[in-house]
Amino acid sequence: MLITGATGLLGAYVLRDLLLDGRGLAVIARGSRRQTAADRIEEIVAHWETTLGKPLPRPVVLDGDLTRPRCGLDANAIEWVAANCDEVLNNAASLTFRGGDRAAEPWRTNVGGTREVLALARAAGIGHLHHVSTAYVCGLRTGTVHEDDLEVGQGFGNDYERSKVEAEEMVRAATRSAGGFLDSVTVYRPSIIVGDSSTGWTSTYHGLFAALRLGHTLLTRVVKGTTSGPALLRLIGVADGDTKNFVPVDWVSAVIAHAVQMPAARGRTYHLTHPEPLSMDAIGRLIQEAVETYSQSASPDDPDLCDEGWFAEMLSTQLDIYRSYLRNDPTFDRTATEAITAHLPCPALDMANLMKMARFAIEHDFGRKSPYLAAPARSAAQRSPDLARS
Repeated sequence: MLITGATGLLGAYVLRDLLLDGRGLAVIARGSRRQTAADRIEEIVAHWETTLGKPLPRPVVLDGDLTRPRCGLDANAIEWVAANCDEVLNNAASLTFRGGDRAAEPWRTNVGGTREVLALARAAGIGHLHHVSTAYVCGLRTGTVHEDDLEVGQGFGNDYERSKVEAEEMVRAATRSAGGFLDSVTVYRPSIIVGDSSTGWTSTYHGLFAALRLGHTLLTRVVKGTTSGPALLRLIGVADGDTKNFVPVDWVSAVIAHAVQMPAARGRTYHLTHPEPLSMDAIGRLIQEAVETYSQSASPDDPDLCDEGWFAEMLSTQLDIYRSYLRNDPTFDRTATEAITAHLPCPALDMANLMKMARFAIEHDFGRKSPYLAAPARSAAQRSPDLARS
């Protein structure tokens, strides 16, 4: 199987779970300013080895870029993919909310990247596509959203949602039944992915963590006990009784890793959503308790001390982009998902689990400190098998 997006939060977990299941994997990744593509994947796999206390096989690493034609792979790499991969899991995505320029994010990755994954799949003769979308292709809909629903004339809260609808439409049009070349397209729609339900581990800080990060940062300007998390959320137009759907990354990964290895699951759409959404009141209480427990507040004699009004104004301003994101969720139908996950119940997101996630985020300074554990270096030969030998 060929995977994109393996360096993201969900991708790192899916990579781990499929390697644990003994699946032969290849990943498309690009280098960063500090690391090669192979080094980035090695860091992730080595982290899991250290965490699990056991060795893991290495995937084949293909140095590529989803924004380039056929994901930036040359003829030799495409030939290798054609000989070794019959499925692709497209997990790469941009979480940018606003993008007026369609040459920039989120369109560049979510739409353009999906187009190039499809071009690569066609060139390599891959028959089965697994596509990670989002439950929020529902846009501004209310009521019950069924798993097979997509474009029904709904409005959207941001460009991220629009881009993911376009990507879904594109992959569905590539099936043989729609005149395309793919034998099957399976779509996974998670809601808002948060940290690990057991450890709190995460490597990205969007959604829930955005509000937590602001609370953590702004608390350095006010005295502990001055603020009220629920009241602050109400200030940006969020009602206590509204709900938001969060799912732990380890569960989402477990479901996807199970489904991609289950031929009978192909061709369906799955809402990977939590059966018990969180109320906004609970989110507000979490923010307050977390920052008052783990963050350093201002000293009462600090000359730059600010009052609750300043705090509320700053939070409202900084969270403006997330207003539509924090709107009340519809009900996500989970019929198809429940049919394949009876043995994989979604972990509860109670205050204890959420506080573990908040503590991890604060202790790792919301991504400024690497979440990956140090591991002994491996040679290039150990890290990434040569294409000619795989």
